Amino acid sequence: MSEWPKETGCKPVGSAFAGSNPAAPNRSLLFLAVEGLPRPICLCFRAGRANPTLWAKDATGRMNLPNQITLARLVLAIVFFCLLGAFEWPRRVDQAWMIEAAFWLFIVAALSDILDGYLARKQNQVTSFGRILDPFVDKILVCGGFILFLGPGFHDERGLAVTGLAPWMVVVMIAREFLVTSLRGFSEAAGTPYAANLWGKVKMLLQSITIPLILKSIHAWRDIEWITTARTIMIWLTVAVTILSVGSYLAASRQALSQRARG
Repeated sequence: MSEWPKETGCKPVGSAFAGSNPAAPNRSLLFLAVEGLPRPICLCFRAGRANPTLWAKDATGRMNLPNQITLARLVLAIVFFCLLGAFEWPRRVDQAWMIEAAFWLFIVAALSDILDGYLARKQNQVTSFGRILDPFVDKILVCGGFILFLGPGFHDERGLAVTGLAPWMVVVMIAREFLVTSLRGFSEAAGTPYAANLWGKVKMLLQSITIPLILKSIHAWRDIEWITTARTIMIWLTVAVTILSVGSYLAASRQALSQRARG
């Protein structure tokens, strides 16, 4: 390890060892052995990038806590889907526990999304694996919930949807996710950062409120008159923001798209 620069005013707290990554020749590895930490930290540097990106696992091969929480959210999403898929409106009285359980599963899953992001930033454990997995699980949870709301179990005896959702609304939401995912991959491949913007965060917030509200509106809060109106407002607001958010992401991709067009 080279001598620590005195002008920084800092003291060395460990040692660093450089290495190569055979699986990705354009990346270099740096192992940091820090005093007070039981295991070395592995950092991965991509060629041309000044900032390191932590791997999903530490040097011992253990997955970090934020990514573990994200995987746990995926498991919760699967259980959530099973409950929605098994629900049948004609048997709503006997199966009321399914809606109640689905409601709380979604709440826990949504809160875990906030928790894993907070821990990843606070503990400097933002990984490439997490940047891929976290939005993937979010989209699976939300889009899967809206899709299952269109199933036969959520239609009454007349064939009308009890959730207040129309099929075209769900198509718009899913189409938006496909488009933004494609734009993100295209832009990042061109070297343009593509983080979630305000519109995307607001859209996710509205969706995370609308799904639990729909669940409660067909069960515990069904007899409250204003709930149906509130649900309708939230559904339309979610659809509107979903459509508007596409414009902001297209604008963010404009540079990468224009560069590729000139190339």
